[in-house]
Amino acid sequence: MGSCNSDEKEAKIHVVCIPYPAQGHIRPMLKLAKLLHSKGFHITFVNTEYNHRRLLRARGPNFLDAVSSFRFEAIPDGLPTSDADATQDIPTLCHAVMNYFLEPFKQLLVKLNDPSSGLPRVTLILSDCVMPFTLDAAQQLGGIPLVWLWTASACGFLGYSQYRPLLDKGIVPFKDSKFATDGSLGMVVDWVPSMRGIQLKYIPSFIRTTDKDDIMLNFLIVATERAAQSSAPIIFNSFNTFEHDVLEDLSEIIVGPTYTIGPMQLQLKNVSDDAGVKSLGSNLWKEDSECFNWLDSKKPKSVVYVSFGSITTMTNENLIEFAWGLANSKHPFLWILRPDIVSGDSAVIPPEFLAETKDRGLITSWCDQETVLDHTSIGAFLTHCGWNSILDTICSGVPVICWPFFAEQQTNCWFISEKWGIGMEIDNNVRRSEVEKQVRELMEEKKGEEMTRKAMEWKILAEEAAATPSGSSCSNFDNLVNQVILPLKAYKKSSQN
Repeated sequence: MGSCNSDEKEAKIHVVCIPYPAQGHIRPMLKLAKLLHSKGFHITFVNTEYNHRRLLRARGPNFLDAVSSFRFEAIPDGLPTSDADATQDIPTLCHAVMNYFLEPFKQLLVKLNDPSSGLPRVTLILSDCVMPFTLDAAQQLGGIPLVWLWTASACGFLGYSQYRPLLDKGIVPFKDSKFATDGSLGMVVDWVPSMRGIQLKYIPSFIRTTDKDDIMLNFLIVATERAAQSSAPIIFNSFNTFEHDVLEDLSEIIVGPTYTIGPMQLQLKNVSDDAGVKSLGSNLWKEDSECFNWLDSKKPKSVVYVSFGSITTMTNENLIEFAWGLANSKHPFLWILRPDIVSGDSAVIPPEFLAETKDRGLITSWCDQETVLDHTSIGAFLTHCGWNSILDTICSGVPVICWPFFAEQQTNCWFISEKWGIGMEIDNNVRRSEVEKQVRELMEEKKGEEMTRKAMEWKILAEEAAATPSGSSCSNFDNLVNQVILPLKAYKKSSQN
């Protein structure tokens, strides 16, 4: 693709997209960037140098050369250099976001706006809500317009919005470390209409602290309040019928307009764009494509897919209980086992388990999850309840067994069983007998049939929301483009004068 002439270049809207530097945030931001590119906008996608290197390792050195109007940049994260192939420690990363990201990001914006760059001037910053420094950067560089993307569930945002009331009521931080076992987490939060009956253990997990200065508690308060109280629009990767009551409650909290445009993967199926951009993937680990041959050999709805996402870690004891629970269920399974899934150690799978399941189990390190869940052989999903995984399972009509790890995964888990009816929760202190029982319930019994039926209903509603041109998410995306982004051409002209 040749470079555009200067008039064309000046007319082009240039969106700078910056996700929080973890797999589960990069993936939805990249989807939104592709949707915006399909509208003819120039995209600059900003990763950290650490994740930039991981992307190149996972996807090949030419991955980033796709299209001249979709470029990748990288900024330092201020942390010690590492070539590890794992998500960095989250509290350390959040501390870095608050302290080290602002200046490098501002320098990048100045570089992009330099006339010698040959690029259109930056029109808009599309920022992850948990990158709150971007608002400072936008203001300090002359008021560049900004739009937020919340990459998790709307119910997760609502859960984090309770941190301040919980602090004000003196419920959090907890008085001593017995809170985990003395029943404190069983307290019911009764002041949020769409969450009526929810217990503290299902509020996003960073309240589980005795320290008022806890990094994660305070980081999430700053990030969500900053996004909610700024007048900038917030985009949710959800759809109206799925989180309707939650979105009603959020409208009381969020100052700016909100746009629900999900599931974005369904919207992406309906747009045409450059093949190079369409093929851009966001996985930071190498994907195993051989697993599809294995899935092809299995009967419809017969396989349990097991994946705990990109951050969840567990003890080797947990791992062994999951393994024997799967083995004893006698159902075929595809298990995604990241190299770093066992905290502080390498995963040790018992050889007897491998021998027992060699004809019906497949273990691999990473895969294209959307495509796996769409496969006809998949009958259930054992998941950590990350939002990307929930949307993947909704888009595929597959019911779930939930083993939430941290953050708003607990909140998603509560909504899955209490509101959406598509799954059941497994106890945090996992036991093989419970794993076996729940797999059998989901794959063989009436309860599982009902959850599968409900998952298929949500799938149809998700497809309706993303349908062109009248679906609610599709209309909301068009409104975002027409009401928020295209009018910025006028801002762009005035900023150049």
